[in-house]
Amino acid sequence: MAASLLTYDLPLLEGLTEADLRDLNIRSHVTQLSAWQTLFQQSDADSDVYFLISGALMAIHWAEDGREIIFTRFQRGEHFGELAALDGDRRSLAVVAREASRVLVLERHSFLLLIDRLPQVRERLFRALTARIRLLTQRNLQLVTQSVEERVRAYLLSVAFERGRLHPGAVIEDMPTHSEIAASIGANREIVSRVMSQLRREGLIRTGRRRIELLDPGGLAAVQH
Repeated sequence: MAASLLTYDLPLLEGLTEADLRDLNIRSHVTQLSAWQTLFQQSDADSDVYFLISGALMAIHWAEDGREIIFTRFQRGEHFGELAALDGDRRSLAVVAREASRVLVLERHSFLLLIDRLPQVRERLFRALTARIRLLTQRNLQLVTQSVEERVRAYLLSVAFERGRLHPGAVIEDMPTHSEIAASIGANREIVSRVMSQLRREGLIRTGRRRIELLDPGGLAAVQH
């Protein structure tokens, strides 16, 4: 079972060999999710660690007033759920499949063995946690210092960059809906829709059903004050 972990090309385990895992008694399995199925709920008590093998997942926080806040979307191979594995506390977010997905489930004890016995895995985990803290700091600053328009522009540019599509004429397929964008940047759907319409009128983007064409990325980055 341990050797099968290496068949999924997971960034956290990059460079490991079967010999590295042979004596660790790693326990894992793959689970299938249908579109909009929940992998785990906010406040759930399970503490396994997960890796996205295929499909699309997003982490959601449900505020006390019922608002849905999209925390992040996971890339293929990315791991998540490690905070509960590290401290044994309940889940702080829910994870939902946006489409049919396959997820590798690594039991908590096996995850803790990996970071205890394999320094390279431990270092990558620390780097990933540090990157997450930096991202949260950046998001907090954006909420305090940027208008909704600036946050929409930054969001579109970040999606284009993540997908390697940050150039004039680039088409980004399977874009999040206006509601999902709003939930990701701390705004409401109506304002996001108005900003998107304004960006179209300015000739910066062209939109279709779940797709955006970047006509002028430089102009998109240059917010007018």
